[in-house]
Amino acid sequence: MTSAGGSKMRMIAGAFLALFAFGVAAPASAQDRYSAIVMDARTNEVLLEDQADEARFPASLTKMMTLYMLFEAIERGDLTLETRLTASRNAARQPPSRLGLACSRRRGCDSITVDQAIRALAVQSANDVAVMVAERLGGTEARFSANMTARAREIGMTHTRFANASGLPDTRHQTTARDMATLSQALWHDFPQYYHYFQTPS
Repeated sequence: MTSAGGSKMRMIAGAFLALFAFGVAAPASAQDRYSAIVMDARTNEVLLEDQADEARFPASLTKMMTLYMLFEAIERGDLTLETRLTASRNAARQPPSRLGLACSRRRGCDSITVDQAIRALAVQSANDVAVMVAERLGGTEARFSANMTARAREIGMTHTRFANASGLPDTRHQTTARDMATLSQALWHDFPQYYHYFQTPS
């Protein structure tokens, strides 16, 4: 790849952290419905911002933090990409978008590898997989969510609180565009070896 091509790819990768739009439950006006921030991924220069520090609901962008926690667990040696994760009945009951994990008395509960879980989160935004990961890493989704919030503060996300691992609606669940850009940058810088997952087309 040429130098120009490499620079282009870095900017494309930077688009991962460049622009975020968040819906809120009852915005005062259409203009208040969104927040945005555009940053140069290499220099951290903010090129554009619009209500970047206003509280917003992150929806499925929440799974970026779930993945951050999962990547940390892999790096600590708690899991490998081949480790199998088993769904609980609670995970299997999550609403779409979902992978379709099942849990029954006769067949038992489905399991997938950590590698498959990462792909399901990054590509399909699977809520059932998010809960399965949360329960494996935190014991319960509530405890994992508290751990997510604490870790988010440590990496500089000062206005974020996570109430679940998937981004399903919860009034306690909020962030800002600036905080999500901080998380995106942390994912890119801290775990470059896993960045290819975010380029998976399907």
